Amino acid sequence: MERRLFIRLLGGGVVTAATTGTLSGCSADLPAEALTAWQGPGQPPAAGTDPRHWMLAHAILAPHSHNLQSWLVDLRQPGSITLYCDRSRLLPETDPFSRQMMMSQGTFLELLNLAARQVGLRADIQLFPQGEFGPTHIDQRPTALIRLSPDASIRPDPLFQQVFKRRTNREAYEAREPAVDALAAIAASAVVPNTVTGFVGSAQATQRDQHRQIAMDAWRIELETPRTILESYQYLRIGPAEINQHRDGISINKPFVRAVTALGLFDRTKAPAPGDSNIAAQIKEFNAKLATTPAFFWFTTQGNSRSTQVLAGRAYARAQLAASAQGLSMHPLQQALQEYPEQAGTYAAIHQLVGAPLPTHTVQMWARLGHAPVVPPAPRRGVAAHVMPVSASAG
Repeated sequence: MERRLFIRLLGGGVVTAATTGTLSGCSADLPAEALTAWQGPGQPPAAGTDPRHWMLAHAILAPHSHNLQSWLVDLRQPGSITLYCDRSRLLPETDPFSRQMMMSQGTFLELLNLAARQVGLRADIQLFPQGEFGPTHIDQRPTALIRLSPDASIRPDPLFQQVFKRRTNREAYEAREPAVDALAAIAASAVVPNTVTGFVGSAQATQRDQHRQIAMDAWRIELETPRTILESYQYLRIGPAEINQHRDGISINKPFVRAVTALGLFDRTKAPAPGDSNIAAQIKEFNAKLATTPAFFWFTTQGNSRSTQVLAGRAYARAQLAASAQGLSMHPLQQALQEYPEQAGTYAAIHQLVGAPLPTHTVQMWARLGHAPVVPPAPRRGVAAHVMPVSASAG
């Protein structure tokens, strides 16, 4: 999700700190050390060796809400991977029921599956082997059990080639629209059980304007709600030291922002005051970017079980990879899909607009789609940060 945070300096001066956080987040000129995971693990493992770390090196590049990377894996059982959600990395304010966290578990599983196929392995994925979480919380039980086995019939998926090229792009988009065949390729890639995809562009200009307005309204609400903007502040990483220490969250490496932070002029424990002029200016800037959006992409599900959420995450990972293969960018707009009270109006509006009747249907993903300038990847913590120690427990 898009976040734009502002720092008011003494004497009325203002510095704009452009930050982002949604299934990823970063700003330009990040320290190279924080991006080493994007260099890849090298050649596939030799026959007879354990391929799991090589596979995980691809899976950790999946998009994740706020770039929290809440993936924990247990490798104690040979030939299998047990996936858990790291409950210390949740978003209780903007994602109170952890729906986005479950989608982020799904994006991880999809990239893991692509990597397995690349080395001729079948990844049999059993979701919630000890039972699904309840609808409003998650617990210590695993999200998935993945059993790996050689299978001569398994073929590589072409989407694997996009794993290191995929980006979440929040910039202004070009006016030209995605080609019809590109949209068809994206829709075809996202075919998983229980999902329906949709697009809107200039041919539906009135409807597209409604999409833009809902996105603007939802963005404003999240910036003006103290507890939700403070949740973004919590995961703000400013300067090389913080970025390299955490390699997650919302990264800023702009020299002036680093300077005022070092001087103690940016208190990340306090939300902007009501009517803050800097917030108003940033809303205006983001609205201008939204207004450039040539097309929107979404998919809905019937029902909203935990398994459905994970499968929706797998579908989104495939859709974004397919968009990358077509030379297109995506930018998730999750604010209106979030289930906290202040977003109730935008939540209902986007569901009605795309024909997803509540409460039987859920809009799981909604994103900008189009041509945009190249942007850098977001930091990643590396495989070792996600592997549970032998004596550890996910609970």
